[in-house]
Formats: sequence, C-alpha cells, structure tokens
Amino acid sequence: MSPVSRGRKKKQNKTTASRRPELPGALGGPGECDCPACSGADIDPEQLIDELVAAAADVVAWDDPLDAECMGAAFVSMGAGAGAAFDEALVGGFIPAFEARASTEAVAMLLALGSVVGGRAGKEAAVAADRLIDAGVGRPVWAAELAEPVTVGDCWRLADPAGTASILVCSFQRAGRSHAIMVSVDDADCGAAHDIALLDVDELGQLLEAAADGRAGVDIVAEPLDGAEFRWQVEKAVAARAVHDGELPDDELPDDRMDESLADDDGPGYPALAVLLRARMNALPVPSKPAPAHEAEVGWGAALRALGELAGPPGARGSGRARGRAAATLPAKRRKSSGPAPTYQVKVSLRDTRPPIWRRLEVPADISLARLHAVIQVAFGWDDGHLHAFETPYGRFGVADAGLGHRAEAPVTLEQVAPAANSRLRYTYDFGDDWEHDIVVEKVLDRGDVSAPPRCTGGRRAAPPDDCGGVWGYAELVQILTDPDHPEHVDRLEWLGLDDATTFDPNRFDPAAVTRALSDLA
Repeated sequence: MSPVSRGRKKKQNKTTASRRPELPGALGGPGECDCPACSGADIDPEQLIDELVAAAADVVAWDDPLDAECMGAAFVSMGAGAGAAFDEALVGGFIPAFEARASTEAVAMLLALGSVVGGRAGKEAAVAADRLIDAGVGRPVWAAELAEPVTVGDCWRLADPAGTASILVCSFQRAGRSHAIMVSVDDADCGAAHDIALLDVDELGQLLEAAADGRAGVDIVAEPLDGAEFRWQVEKAVAARAVHDGELPDDELPDDRMDESLADDDGPGYPALAVLLRARMNALPVPSKPAPAHEAEVGWGAALRALGELAGPPGARGSGRARGRAAATLPAKRRKSSGPAPTYQVKVSLRDTRPPIWRRLEVPADISLARLHAVIQVAFGWDDGHLHAFETPYGRFGVADAGLGHRAEAPVTLEQVAPAANSRLRYTYDFGDDWEHDIVVEKVLDRGDVSAPPRCTGGRRAAPPDDCGGVWGYAELVQILTDPDHPEHVDRLEWLGLDDATTFDPNRFDPAAVTRALSDLA
C-alpha cells in the first residue's frame, strides 16, 4: 500500500478530461435527483423503467454512438457491485421491460446496454433491440455506426522514471471516428487505477508530443505497448482499484466512486468509464500471461507470510505442517454454566520494530476476535482502513473471504484460539504495509480482581501512522521528521497534519489515554 492515505486521495481534484456531454439526470447526472433510490421512497419498478426510457429521449438524437455507450455504462455501473444478481435483474427484468415499451427510446437503451454488457445480458439486450427494429420501431441515428467493429490504434505507457505514477493510453477507431482512453495509474498504490478519461485523438497526440519534448514539466518515458500487454496492464490497474474501493466504507470512497458522482459537469465519472473501458478491452488480444494476484502474492511481506504458513501458524508445535493440511478443530465456546470468563492480560507487539513498540491490554477471555480487532486498532491508533487477519492454530480469521482463506472472526472468541497462558497468535493489519503483531496471553486473571476490561496497562512508544509504508517506511519517516533540512520534511509534516516536527514524538505513549479511548468503543 502506498505511503499516501487512500482517505486523503478522495480529496484530490479529479483530472478526468472527458469530452462527453452531460448525462440524463436519471442516469446519475449532476444536480438533485428525485429518483426513488436517491429520495428514499419505495421503488416502483415500472416507474423506474419509464423514467429510464424517458431519459433516453435526448440520447436518440445524439450523433456519436460513443455518447450512447457512456449512457449504457453509467446505468450498468450503478448495479455493477451486485455482480450476478444485477445480470439476472437485467435479463429477467430490465431488458424485457425495455422491450415491452416498444419505442425508439427503448431501442436506444437496449443498444446502449448491449454495447457495454458482456455475457448473456449483453446478447439478450442486442437481440431484444433487433426484434423491435424488425417490428418497425424506429432506431437512433447512431445505431448503424454502433454496430460497426471497434479497431485498436496505438497503445502507450507513459511513466516517470521514479516509478510512482504512469499513464496507459490507447486510441480506438470505429466507422471513421477516433477517440482515446487514458488510465492514470498510481504505481505507488499497488498499481491501482486512479482515474480514467476519454480523449480526442488530437489530445492524445498533444500528450505524446509533450512527453517527447519534455513540455510536461517532468521527465516522462513513453513506451509503446502491444495490444495484449496494454490490456494486461489495464486490467491489473482496474482490478487493484476495485480491491481498494472494496476495502472502504461507502462514506470513505474516493469522490469519483460515490453514487452521486457517477457523472460530473464534464461527463461520466470513474465507475461508468471503468465499465466502458472493460468493454473496449474486448477489442484487444487476450493476454497470454495470467492476471497478477493483488497484494497477497506481491512483496516481501507476503513471501514471508507464505513461508510462515509452510511451518504452521503461530502457536503450532513441531517442525511444521504440510501445505493444505487441515487446521486443528476449533474448541467449543464457553458455556454459561461454566460461569463468567476470566480476564486475559495480553501483550501485543509490533514485529520488527527497534526499539520495540508494544501494548499490554486486559480483555475478557471471551472477547470475540472481531472485538479484539477493534481494541487493537484503538491501542495502536490505526484507522481500520485495510484488511486484517488473525493467524491461529485453528486457521485464519478475519472478515470472511473464501478467496483469502479467512473464516469469519465475529463468532470466534479469543479464549477459543488462545485457551491458556502463553498461548500465541498473530494479527496482521494492512496486507500491503504488513503491520504484523505478535499476541501472547501473559496471564489469566480472575474477572473480579481487575477493573472492567478492556483497558491498557502498559506499552512503549507511539505507533506508526497508517499508510506510512510498513516498518521500514516508518523508520524513514522518523528520520525525515527529525531532519529539518531533508527535502521531504515539509511534505511529511503536511501529510501528518502537523505544524512542526516538535509535535511528533515517536517515544510518546500514554496507556491511560488508550484506556479512555477503549471506553468509547461501542
């Protein structure tokens, strides 16, 4: 993960240089929207279909089919997060309903959908539009042009030598018209797509000329790519962006991902353009190399975790477990008849920190792992903006994710995975920065002998800020902040929101302040 917080990224100005006209309001255009989804009223499916068809009235008269594709992409992007459920809604609901309207506007909606939706839904939309046209319903002026094949022009990657950012750009032609799609990539943020823009071909030429003669203001290396490599890099960037957006709650998504920002004054925003971009990739050769795994397969931290898994999770005894061998059976939860759970005194240490950074906490033995995650976040001052996992002798627990091999943490208690004193487990937060914590149960205390947990009774040193680049990135940050002459000193202060470096003390720690913060946990 980049040292730049994704929370701060959403405040950046958008750079989309889209030339698309404003979309109809029903498809996420600017201004107030009184549709049922936005107003909170009960959704009337028939009314929604009627509003969508009415919104397509202006689309019918547009000249360029690319505008219609943008309209279809905006509609598809609003349901893309639902996955297969949205495809079923298209096939079983929207497409038949559009066809039932039997109007030129309905044909426009069907053609626009068919141009950007893959699989069965795209075929059904195209077939429904053909049936209406064969039945004598008028078609939009751009319909014939939309049916022409899209061909690929030149593909380029423009990058700064420092490797922090790059631009993927490719030109496309159809029926004598040309356009280009540009993807801005943050190479310091797992290579995730930051922005997508539609350009006229002359704008692409100006961009390449500026890179060639240095007029961009910084050194830029322009590298031509073949179609398969361009597609591979684009799909990698868009997939990484999807993973990052999926980690954030709705109110922390970058502005161009919020529902109300599907379109701005310049045209469709990132979600709609991502749909259009995926459709354009179908005109490019399929890459021969497989899509890269995101985060879990990249970097030293992941490699070390993989080696650790070969030897078994923390707390496992013996010389190691063979990959794929089942974890031990999770013990049953404490019964009510067994009485109240004791209090665990646990020490949580951030691995590889010198001098060490650690917290001593008192928590109920029957605290859920989900609750323990929240306690650790408070104790270390993390923002809880990334994925996490507990590695135990009984498997990996976190937010349930079959792809990552994480079982649900909420139903599991600390006592189940750490049943006695000296039990150990590991907690990893942010699979990019790899903040790995060793958790050891130091003592088992009678609940009546201690204050109401959770509370912090000790610790050492301030914890690193989120997204500073892991243990080594934090060491560099401390060095920069203690050197007023360092060229990045002012930028790092601004990133931390500090007026001067004297307010940053890596040795500061107040267990009483952590206990007060823990008391505010819901």
